[in-house]
Amino acid sequence: MTQQRVLVTGGSGFIAGHCILQLLEQDYLVRTTVRSLTRESAVRAVLADAGMVDGDALSFVAADLMSDEGWAEAVNGCDYVLHVASPVHPGNVKDENDVIAPARDGTLRVLRAARDAGVKRVVLTSAFHAVGWGHPQTDHTFTEDDWSVLDGPGIDAYGKSKTLAERAAWDFVTAEGASLELATILPVAVMGPAMGQEISGANHIIQRILDGQMPGYPNLWIPIVDVRDVASAHLLAMTATDAAGQRFLISSGPAIEVKQIGAILRTHFEAAAKRMPTIPNVLVRIEALFSPEFRSAATDLDYVKKISNEKARRVLRWQPRNSEDAVIAGAESLIEKSLVKN
Repeated sequence: MTQQRVLVTGGSGFIAGHCILQLLEQDYLVRTTVRSLTRESAVRAVLADAGMVDGDALSFVAADLMSDEGWAEAVNGCDYVLHVASPVHPGNVKDENDVIAPARDGTLRVLRAARDAGVKRVVLTSAFHAVGWGHPQTDHTFTEDDWSVLDGPGIDAYGKSKTLAERAAWDFVTAEGASLELATILPVAVMGPAMGQEISGANHIIQRILDGQMPGYPNLWIPIVDVRDVASAHLLAMTATDAAGQRFLISSGPAIEVKQIGAILRTHFEAAAKRMPTIPNVLVRIEALFSPEFRSAATDLDYVKKISNEKARRVLRWQPRNSEDAVIAGAESLIEKSLVKN
């Protein structure tokens, strides 16, 4: 039987790296994109350090989301595409179009190339930011039927970019996709084993707590998912018959408070974790007037966003780790790689 080939965009990324590892473990031929082939050796070294098997089945091609060059070569001969690459700039940015344009235009560029190459299905990495931002604070449970409100409270450029990119993807497939199938994965805050020397996703929260950089614990609730489970959801959505045309919210379970994350770290890494007091909400609101770091957080103080992962469990037969496992794995990797202070 001929091995199937999968393109993973943005091979140097956190989620993309774990997708590559799992694809190789499952005997796929994998091709990945980097902006310059000078990055190939570094990316291979990171993947090898993370336990990559059969590196000979992995190849690289140069392609940039803001240019057409390289994408025809990247998708040529591929059965599936996991489009993971996207700019990540949470918080305020000087010009939100610097985030929105690469996400939206890059997604459409990949979809056009995939359609033209006869790719069967694209799995797009979206985010909970495309679902749960800009809404009034109610007891609502978010599902795949929800979309973020672009002019609502608390939504930032990153949230807008993920929302607009995903909407553009669905519109494209409906109007111009021909036989191309699409599924989207919408993870919440991603933690888990770091790749190389980069701290990505919500592992920044772990790193700041362990380093003592966080001035205290704001009354914020964080929904968490392990990066390994995000990757497995991509692979399941790639081949599951009923996944075509579907969005999938990916969360380990109920959101947990930032101070609970701190408690987990103190329990398992007492020597590394520093104990800090809770920040009074009023101080976070005052700080939000001046600091981009707190501006979006201030709108969600004391608000627990309820999220359903029922669809992913039912359609994909997806079984995630619990949130504590993701926190512990993320911390272990940061400590092992000396990415936190002693």
